[in-house]
Amino acid sequence: MASIPSPTQLPHSTPEPHWLGLQGRVCAVTGAGSGIGAAIAQALASAGARVALVDRDLAAAQTLAKALSSQGAQALAVHCDIADTQQVQSAAAQVREALGPTEVLINNAGLLRAAPLESVSPEQWNAVLAVNLTGYLLCAQHFGHDMLTHGRGSIVHVASISSLHPQTGSGAYSASKAGVLLLSRQLAAEWGPKGIRSNVVCPGMIRTALSASFYEEPGFEARRAAATANRRIGEPQDIAEPVLFLASERAAYVNGAELLVDGGLGCMLMDMVPRPGFNNLTAQGSPN
Repeated sequence: MASIPSPTQLPHSTPEPHWLGLQGRVCAVTGAGSGIGAAIAQALASAGARVALVDRDLAAAQTLAKALSSQGAQALAVHCDIADTQQVQSAAAQVREALGPTEVLINNAGLLRAAPLESVSPEQWNAVLAVNLTGYLLCAQHFGHDMLTHGRGSIVHVASISSLHPQTGSGAYSASKAGVLLLSRQLAAEWGPKGIRSNVVCPGMIRTALSASFYEEPGFEARRAAATANRRIGEPQDIAEPVLFLASERAAYVNGAELLVDGGLGCMLMDMVPRPGFNNLTAQGSPN
């Protein structure tokens, strides 16, 4: 019979590596102070990444950085308005100096200015595009500099279901997010041969601080949830998980792709169209 090793003979245990392999990777997340960005930053920190929380709201970024640090993560709060070239350049330099060269960029910061196209002002239009589209390019250029230098990296852009479907009253937002899709493909085509991947996640209806007041209206959440195949509103964590997959080497052959994360909203179109005799069946559950 084989002898049982004594405690002194047992091999030293080592922490099980995270399955995504993001341990020690320097990851910059824009708009990380709240909502989807905060959930992504938390998930990256939990995966062992070194996380730079880039946000115009420095106080919010610092609060989250402190919380992540108390959990044993390496986290850095960086003030930055991504529509400002100099601020983006400075933020990338701060991350490089404090954490090391950026290996993953999550383009997440966004701006919404509701207005129909007939009355949206040039100032409103330009402000939205400056953050949602030009800001994504600036971040790709300056944080991506390290990736191009080292011939390795991943960029994940958070767009919106509005990039695929018009949303009346928010034309500037929809147009800016549609632009993100082609920007990502362009980056994939130009930088893919240099070792950098670029992909997009398009969230559907996600509960964040910006939309929290919507759900205070009686019956509003139920009506929205009914429009999805999952029959629920998404949470920021529902976006963070797919983003981490695309950021990791587990998605090494995924490049120039767009992932719709909407709980099945997009496949419910025909159930929203009035059909005599069918809509009641749908409400009760489709027949076998």
